[in-house]
Order: sequence, then C-alpha cells, then structure tokens
Amino acid sequence: MTPREAYIALNMIDGVGPVRVRALLDQFGQPENIFTASRSELQQVNGVGADTAGNIADWRTGIDLDAELARIEKTGVRVVTRADDDYPKNLREIYDPPLVLYVRGTLTERDAVAVGIVGSRRTTLYGQEMSRKLAYQLARVGVTVVSGLARGIDTAAHTGALQAKGRTVAVIGCGIDMVYPPENKKLADEIAAQGGAVVSEFPFGVPPDRQNFPMRNRIISGWSLGVVVVEANLKSGALITAKQAMEQGREVFAVPGRADSVLSRGTNRLIKDGAKLTEDVEDILTEFEYLLPKREKSDDTGVPVQPALQFTEHETKVLAQISSEETLVDEIIRGSGLTSACVSATLLALEMKRVVRQLPGRQYVRNSV
Repeated sequence: MTPREAYIALNMIDGVGPVRVRALLDQFGQPENIFTASRSELQQVNGVGADTAGNIADWRTGIDLDAELARIEKTGVRVVTRADDDYPKNLREIYDPPLVLYVRGTLTERDAVAVGIVGSRRTTLYGQEMSRKLAYQLARVGVTVVSGLARGIDTAAHTGALQAKGRTVAVIGCGIDMVYPPENKKLADEIAAQGGAVVSEFPFGVPPDRQNFPMRNRIISGWSLGVVVVEANLKSGALITAKQAMEQGREVFAVPGRADSVLSRGTNRLIKDGAKLTEDVEDILTEFEYLLPKREKSDDTGVPVQPALQFTEHETKVLAQISSEETLVDEIIRGSGLTSACVSATLLALEMKRVVRQLPGRQYVRNSV
C-alpha cells in the first residue's frame, strides 16, 4: 500500500478522521504503517478506542479501496493527500486538515492568496449583488475566491469570480461525483473549465448531509486568509464558518445590512463582536497589503519609485485617457473607444492596482507616485 492509497483508505474508514490520524502518524510514522499495526497497538494511541481500532484493523471488510481507486482512475478526478507537495498550503496550518482532497479542475500555488465569501442560502438582492461585486473585485486582482457552491451568497460569489475571469474554488459537502444543489451543476462545470476547482474531502457516493456542511465550512475558512460573511441570519451556517475562521486565526469580515432585516442580524452581530465592517473590497485588501503592488524605497535620486506593473490592452487604453487632472468617465469612454461596461471593469482593475482613484462625480485621476 502506498502512502497515497493509505490516506484514501483512512479517509473512508468510519470514526477515524484528521485528528486521530495525526495521533496515529505520531505513533507509526507513515500512513501505510497504520494498516500493519495490531489492534492492541492501535488502541494504545491516544484517542483511538476499541471501535476505531477495530474499524482500522478490519478495514478490508468495511471499505472497498480498490473500487474507490478505480472510480478515481475512471473519472479522471485528481486526488491530493497531505503527503503531496501541492496540498493547499493554508490548509496544512489548521487543527484538522482534511486527509484527502478530491479535485475537479486545477489547484495552483496562487490559491494560497484566497478569501472566502459565505452567507445565507436565502438572500436579498442586496446580498447577492454585494457577494458578486466583492468576488469580482477580488478575482480581478488575483485573489482566489473560495466558497461552498450553495444557493444564494455562495452562488453569487462563484459567479462574480467567473465574470472577472479569475480563480474560484468551490468546496462541496458531498462526494465529488455529486453536485448540491443540483441546479448548480452547470456552475460547477464552469468553475472547473475556467481553471478553478471543485473540491471535496468526501469519498465517492457520499450524499449531501447536514453533518457534512460544518466539516466543509472549516475547509473554506482554513483555505482562506480571511472570510467575508455577506448576509446571514442568526442561525446561518455562515456564522459557523466565521467562528471556525476565528479559531483558525483567520480574519473575519462582515458586510453590514439593514437593522430591520432578519437576514442581516448575523452579519451585524459579527460586526458588534469585532468582525471588520466591510463596505467595499478595499476594506478587505487593506488587511493584506502584501497582495498589492508595493512601493520600493527609492531610485538613485532618492525619489520613490513604483515597481513596473503589467497592463492589459484595455488597461493601457483607459490609462492613456487619465492624467493628474480630473477626467470624467464619459471622456474616458470616448477617448478609449471601449464600451461603457468594459471601461467600468477596467477602471476597477486599475483602482485595485492603485494606479488611479475615483473622485466624486464619476471622475478619475492618476495616483501620484
């Protein structure tokens, strides 16, 4: 048995889990060694009782590892274990990192710079628009947006990231061969096709279940540098994600809502309890300054210089229309020859790069160096 196969098998055995596996690894060194230990040796490990030791010792009768490996091979799903170098960096830091991640799509080193966006399944238009907008803005500056593919806020977050042509990761609470809710199957396909990823720690065939979602939520928060709660009532699972984020040492952000809205009571309570009030993407990015282009100390003349930034063709056209004098958006549209929607998106990208800033009256100026 290889280490990879051992992790997959351990992940399938009832009553084991990440915390017990850590204790077992402390005792036996390698995951495959756990399966050669006797029942009595297993029971000597802290937290491993008779039932769990029996499940491990009799694993061949409890799970079908060969069938799971065959499904992995047939579907082309990628499996990443804690033994792999490309296991998400941020997840390694949490108390109970998943043993296995089943992945549709692509994981990259860039995913270490990630922000989670979560909220209620039942939402208002305001909540959906804030989720989509924040995800779009984060994705435009290269931040991976992590969410749970659920209805409402999660769906809006993934959609916003896709609209920005950025990266998004959907962590689901069922087997990778399933999609919940079923109406988000197309969205899941788009996420994987556009270079993002749909991820699950659950083996094939595991249905969506109430107890799975808190487990899923700890991955969303653990993967992220911070979690934004956009809209949530006082019983929302998003508050569980926020609590897990705090326990994991992650930043917690909350979008304020109407005082008389049930769907804002959870987010407003988070703000009272110390979450950062979040009105726009700058409230998030200012907590992670190293994500943005930084100024170097000075050139040979002692004048501060800005590192060279790379601009897209659209950004170059828009930037050519803006000087240190106030420029109206309509003038930028006429001068660049681009559509209104394209100019709006491009201005947002330039703002995120700290190259231009918006003034009242839909005017823009270049930032001074």
